[in-house]
Amino acid sequence: MEIAIFALGCFWGPEKKFSKINGVIKTEVGYCGGKNIPITYREVCTGQTNHAEVVRIEFDPLEVTYESLVEKFFEFHDPTTLNSQGPDFGTQYRSEIFYTNEDQKKIAEKVLNNINKKLSGKVVTKISILHNYFRAEEYHQKYLEK
Repeated sequence: MEIAIFALGCFWGPEKKFSKINGVIKTEVGYCGGKNIPITYREVCTGQTNHAEVVRIEFDPLEVTYESLVEKFFEFHDPTTLNSQGPDFGTQYRSEIFYTNEDQKKIAEKVLNNINKKLSGKVVTKISILHNYFRAEEYHQKYLEK
């Protein structure tokens, strides 16, 4: 199994879409890329933690490639809008690919460059190493206990 982590706006819709792809074993929603953890959702919403809403995907690379998931990432959202998707605005709704190894980074860069050519250089998607990921349900459970 391998892991892919993508930020493409509010995580609920993309999570459902990724979960329907053959070869995807498990999906979960979370937050990634911020300064530190743990944090609260309210802190994420301030834009000061630098966390993004993400979908974490466990997949079988014998059934679905990382490259095809990155291509779906670009199909599932508008990579030309900075810090927003649809009605959602803020840095937590940015477009970003979090890679776990150098192979993923190279694949993400290749796909991004191809998409960027098709979209006349308007892609704002970032590519970053995975850091400070935590599951949304961990946060929501703590939030509900308060």
